[in-house]
Amino acid sequence: MKIYIDADGCPVVRESVEIAKKYGLEIVLVSNISHEWKENYATIVQVGKGRDMADFEIVSRISQGDILITQDYGLAAMALGKTKYVLHQDGWRYTNDNMDKLLMMRHVSAKERRKGARTKGPKKRTKMQNEVFYSNLDEIIKKHLNEANN
Repeated sequence: MKIYIDADGCPVVRESVEIAKKYGLEIVLVSNISHEWKENYATIVQVGKGRDMADFEIVSRISQGDILITQDYGLAAMALGKTKYVLHQDGWRYTNDNMDKLLMMRHVSAKERRKGARTKGPKKRTKMQNEVFYSNLDEIIKKHLNEANN
């Protein structure tokens, strides 16, 4: 089991690295060359600035049993074909059951932006969001490790 992070703008890298260390798991931060990472525990993978290059790099590497952390619905949809552990930075899981709705919301928002509408960005991140994320990632890892040992 490895943890992959879509690290372009991910606010929970520190929490993810902390949990990876706790369980002795490998963690891979994937981002484009616009981001500079200094993290001794993690493997850093940088790709070019092209559209979705980090996403395609992650999909090419991830395998069954790995965990992906991303806020990108498109990447999450692709990753669900390879692993069942895809987690949003707010701690909720992407699943085959919620993916159609999420992709439709993404499509509608993009359509509105093309028409010139402004969409609100995310609210300032709270400490509670980080705690929920940490707790849910910890729970997923424990569950996976228990399944692997049985």
